Amino acid sequence: MPAMTRQMSLGLSMRYLGYHAAAWRHPQVDPGGASDFRHFLRVAQLAEAAKFDMVFLADGIGIRAKDEPPGSLCRSAQTAELEPLTLLSALAPMTSRIGLVATASTTYNEPFHIARKYASLDKISGGRAGWNIVTSWSDAEAQNFNRDAHLDYGTRYERAGEFVEVVKGLWDSWDADAFAVRDKESGIFFDADKLHVLNHQGKHFKVKGPLSVARSPQTRPILVQAGASEAGMEIAATSAEVVYAVPHELETGRSYYADLKQRTAKAGRSPDGIKIMPGITPFISATEAEAREKYDLLNALVAPELGLSYLYAQMGDLSAYPLDGPVPEPNDPRVRSIAQNLLKLARRDNLTIRGLYTTIAAGFGSRILIGTATQIADEMQAWMEAEAADGFNICPPALPIGLEDFSASVIPELQRRGIFRKEYEGTTLREHLGVPVPASKYS
Repeated sequence: MPAMTRQMSLGLSMRYLGYHAAAWRHPQVDPGGASDFRHFLRVAQLAEAAKFDMVFLADGIGIRAKDEPPGSLCRSAQTAELEPLTLLSALAPMTSRIGLVATASTTYNEPFHIARKYASLDKISGGRAGWNIVTSWSDAEAQNFNRDAHLDYGTRYERAGEFVEVVKGLWDSWDADAFAVRDKESGIFFDADKLHVLNHQGKHFKVKGPLSVARSPQTRPILVQAGASEAGMEIAATSAEVVYAVPHELETGRSYYADLKQRTAKAGRSPDGIKIMPGITPFISATEAEAREKYDLLNALVAPELGLSYLYAQMGDLSAYPLDGPVPEPNDPRVRSIAQNLLKLARRDNLTIRGLYTTIAAGFGSRILIGTATQIADEMQAWMEAEAADGFNICPPALPIGLEDFSASVIPELQRRGIFRKEYEGTTLREHLGVPVPASKYS
């Protein structure tokens, strides 16, 4: 493909040991890595050496996996991990340029907590922090916070919208030069005219402020959002600078991209101030056949009990059916629309039950790409040129080996085409992404 001028943004999703359900069983992967700081340090430093914009830690505040069918939970590596903000704060002084982004729930936190923690991470890292806004979705999380089930959908998103506005207001508590005084002789520590008290009173929150952390090095941490719902897209259009997306087809990606950019403009923001980054899980080698061998190797390590657990909520208990037989009609599905989409996929591609669960288990829902570095780069560039993406959230199947493959082969190919940086030009995550500095609500 000919070179294009628009620069691509790249994030690295580094949760657990990779996005393939069987990553922990790969012979080159340390099965204890998800609880080992040294594993994440290596991953973050590899990503920084490759000049990624940021590393990203998704999070859930509970073990979402269930023992359905029985015997599946003990085979899942999605059961023990490190708390993201603690981990990113430890990684901050061990890195110098790469952005540090983590998820935090608006349902089971308070705005002052989030504003304070992310502002502190931004100060510690020199302007590299980002907050991925989620509302939480599983009852397992609710049951860890004095609830039997979640708040209803509408309430969760209404609360989230107000939550984000409160956090942004708290981040504006201090002007950038409020502490420039610090005059030992006069005894004046800060300029009182440059302190702003929020005094927020809303339906869900009453927060006086001000925030007890000075203004962020990048004015405020980067806001990230991943919802594709109507309510989620409105929060993204109003506040987010990065949006993670999961379209699998180019036309779906283009439609989502155009919709969100239009919403952003309608909210009074520049559409260029929001970066849409679909998730991809790449399997890469010198030939397409060798790349498929890598894919097949990991798929063969998915225990049937674990594989069936990825279909349980959507398709019901399929453990009584032959794994290499056809996918039956959904058996009492909890989410009927997803069940029908999975059945349609299985029949379109002539997938067995085993084939369907390995397709899902290979990337936790992200789009799978299998091929050479040139083929992967071609696909990424095509989505950029079609205005279906501003960049990508890379979700390696296994870590750190999947990152090593991508950095050694795809990154140089993107750089050769002139669509990805060879060196960092700025020091903050906001500068890497090229998104504008937001004005203070008091300016």
